[in-house]
Amino acid sequence: MKTITLRAHFDGQSIRLDEPFRLAPDTPLAVTILPKESDSDLAWPALAARGLEAAYGDREPEYPLDLIVEPNPDYEGDDEGG
Repeated sequence: MKTITLRAHFDGQSIRLDEPFRLAPDTPLAVTILPKESDSDLAWPALAARGLEAAYGDREPEYPLDLIVEPNPDYEGDDEGG
């Protein structure tokens, strides 16, 4: 099975999925506890940002555009010629 992310909440007794999803018995799961202070709509982008910060450190090199082997034809680019 492909890894997917599902929204859920704890109702005081059990973890409940926010939307129906069929799970087979003994399906392995990973649970991430989000801070209660965060609004649920803001928590996911913050979690993603922390993941990116962990993946790309302060010493991550800048990669020049000439390293692109196959450009994305749908990318609209920016002011730097991309």
